[in-house]
Amino acid sequence: MNILVLCTGNSARSILLESILRVESQQRIASFSAGSHPSGTPHPAALRLLQRKIHPIDGLRSKSWDEFSTPDAPTMDLVITVCDNTAAETCPLWPGTPRREHWGVPDPAAVTGTDAEIDAAFEHTYETLLEKARIFLAQEKL
Repeated sequence: MNILVLCTGNSARSILLESILRVESQQRIASFSAGSHPSGTPHPAALRLLQRKIHPIDGLRSKSWDEFSTPDAPTMDLVITVCDNTAAETCPLWPGTPRREHWGVPDPAAVTGTDAEIDAAFEHTYETLLEKARIFLAQEKL
């Protein structure tokens, strides 16, 4: 199963869920992430969190959803949006006819404050996405 996770900046929520799906499915899902207006780099707090959770971070990068709308792109079975902005945008046409779901969560990258406050926001987002992913994987029997 191929899953594409979309968000506007592709620096936090979508990066987290890409990694969560890969790890929780024990590599039975090929997960990807992208953004409509990618920031260019994953948020440092997202990478720190994934490292603390023992998630591989090699290969995680902020990229445009255009990479996945080309004829040679992997065919997606499911496209998940994790931010309200992207859910409301007109997405490119994806090869195949993927299902679409919206798993909206607040953006931890928008949180300001101390490193501890920012890390707490990322932890909360991670836990929310982890719960949603586990429910999804149980329903899909993956």
